[in-house]
Amino acid sequence: MISSSLFEVLSFGAGGWGAALLKAALTTTALSIAGFAAGAVLGGLAAFARLSGGALGAALADGYGTLFRGVPDLLTIYLLYFGGSVGLTVVSHWLGGQGFVGLPAFATGVAALAIISGAYQAEVYRGAYLAIHRGELEAARAFGMPHPTMLRRIIAPQLLRYALPGLGNVWQLVLKDSALVSVTGLVELMRQAQVGAGSTRQPFVFYCSAAALYLIIALLTGALFRRAERRSLRGVRIA
Repeated sequence: MISSSLFEVLSFGAGGWGAALLKAALTTTALSIAGFAAGAVLGGLAAFARLSGGALGAALADGYGTLFRGVPDLLTIYLLYFGGSVGLTVVSHWLGGQGFVGLPAFATGVAALAIISGAYQAEVYRGAYLAIHRGELEAARAFGMPHPTMLRRIIAPQLLRYALPGLGNVWQLVLKDSALVSVTGLVELMRQAQVGAGSTRQPFVFYCSAAALYLIIALLTGALFRRAERRSLRGVRIA
């Protein structure tokens, strides 16, 4: 009886929640990928500011990293979504609009994950750059290699090689933080599990299903990162 009921609840037919959970898992994956990619841009800019030698840029980048690594991630999402919606509503009223104007939940989630992950990715990129042997850079400059060529042939390949393990950890952080975006009303995996649990009064089934889907996403993406790490180490002698 229990197995039959479980099959019906998680089926893809009429009255089943399987399709809804799968769609929510795809939303979670898309949200995490978009937030991680946008965070890579922010993290790269912050790392460049820290390494460029400019006092103002370094101070701003350091403040950005310290702030968003220290503030709870849920609070960052709340501030972006509700604070941004209030600001957008005020602007709308100035232009003659009426009522409350809310920010798009998906876009806000991407922005929040980008800001949070960018603070961590900045440190990963900075550490990866500092791990590059200074002699290689000095030799390239002595040879007269243009900076774009040096970036393409020496810096970028080695920076990516050293950064990949840390980026894999940041990706897992982003994937888990995507569940917090449910507070904005976005129907991602965690939100769909909550809706299903409340509708069917079977919370154990839905939360276990959500945990299994999160685990599948983590295992598949983790395998991709490990494959990328092995590929980046081709031709490198490991002591």
